[in-house]
Amino acid sequence: MHLLLRTLLLLITSRKRSKVSVFDETSLPLRALVTDIDIAMIVNNGMYLSLCDLGRFDLMVRSGGWDVMRDKGWTPVVQAETITFRKSIRLHQKFTLETRIIGVDEKCIYFEQRFVSDGELYVRAFMATRIISKNGPVEMDEIFEAMGVEVPADLVLPEFLHSWREQTALPSARKPAPHSWADSHLGKYLPSPLRSGE
Repeated sequence: MHLLLRTLLLLITSRKRSKVSVFDETSLPLRALVTDIDIAMIVNNGMYLSLCDLGRFDLMVRSGGWDVMRDKGWTPVVQAETITFRKSIRLHQKFTLETRIIGVDEKCIYFEQRFVSDGELYVRAFMATRIISKNGPVEMDEIFEAMGVEVPADLVLPEFLHSWREQTALPSARKPAPHSWADSHLGKYLPSPLRSGE
């Protein structure tokens, strides 16, 4: 509930911040709150991903993308995410959440997000996101046309991110995906070239 309230407040305050392009880098100043930490008095590892939502919402509101999505009845969702930790952020510590779109492919918009304190990188995350409507995923061309922008020519998605999403993807929500631990290691949902013995 606390993060919901924090998000609603951010949706209001971000409108008062400077306007940006959806392809700009944004910096959101934050402080580690008591609701963010665990028993070790550091930001809980799972909380970082929740905080990343705030950075993406800030970028979407300030670029006008959030208004477009609301007008269209679109919803942003995360398809895949990965995060790497270097240092822990402690209770009451100030930090900034740096956010940028790092690339797109035929299915996803990819974000890089960094937690930075005193100019030093603490945590980095990558997100593969989609925008969906009541009829299913929205095509990339339709998304950026509605936002009135073109994908910059020099915005080239790093191959490792495309491969990461492809190699860790689960079946479509419209296809069956029964659970069984008997499917060794990552199971039948691991792409066939990566299965052991193939």
